[in-house]
Amino acid sequence: TMALFSGFAVTVCDPREEYRSAWSVPGAKVLSEMPDDVVTAFKPDRRSCVIALTHDPKLDDLALLEALETDAFYIGAIGSRRNNDARHQRMAEHFDLSEAKLQRLRGPIGIYIGSKTPSEIAVSVMAEVLAVKNGVVLPRDMEVAQAKNERAVLHNDPGELVCGIKR
Repeated sequence: TMALFSGFAVTVCDPREEYRSAWSVPGAKVLSEMPDDVVTAFKPDRRSCVIALTHDPKLDDLALLEALETDAFYIGAIGSRRNNDARHQRMAEHFDLSEAKLQRLRGPIGIYIGSKTPSEIAVSVMAEVLAVKNGVVLPRDMEVAQAKNERAVLHNDPGELVCGIKR
């Protein structure tokens, strides 16, 4: 819904009926094909983004591999830092992807706002997508992949932070 509200045409693809049937977002196209086939047929260009959300490497990785061969302005996958590190390692080892191509793959996606709920995570992801689309370079500590590291450093300090100022 956030992507539609932001003016994007949205295509959701999931070959798993139990997940696909749960999608009832008016305005989103829902397909049952394999995600990599959908990405190939879609032919993403510099106005497109491809985001993998299934948490299933058999579905996500192949779609992301196809997306990395396109001009999509944003390519990313949801998941933990550990899962995203494992994905990068799999892609480098098994698909011989260069570091330059792997650098285009974002993950964990979103900006760090401490989100736990699906709706807040959607806001976080769309904020990052829109920043990239608009050419905004986010500070590294706002990226989900980095922010938790920064936050851990701050929490080791017994002082309380308010707006970045220790009191």
